[in-house]
Amino acid sequence: MIPARYAHILFGLILSGLMSLMVSGISTALASGVDAGFPARWIVGAWLPSWAVAFPAVLVVAPITRRLVAALTRPGAA
Repeated sequence: MIPARYAHILFGLILSGLMSLMVSGISTALASGVDAGFPARWIVGAWLPSWAVAFPAVLVVAPITRRLVAALTRPGAA
């Protein structure tokens, strides 16, 4: 198990991986079609480079987003 103090990093890794997987898959399919070469174009050509950018971006943007959400909401409002 991973210590809880690394939870924000693990969250960012999983979130960025899944989101970049979905977005790059849709973009690759729309741009080049789905054929026998699609999986390689998607994973190697689009997803891995996207994830390399998305993971550090999430680590930087997540705290800013949390502060913005806290400023735009009030406690106890349902």
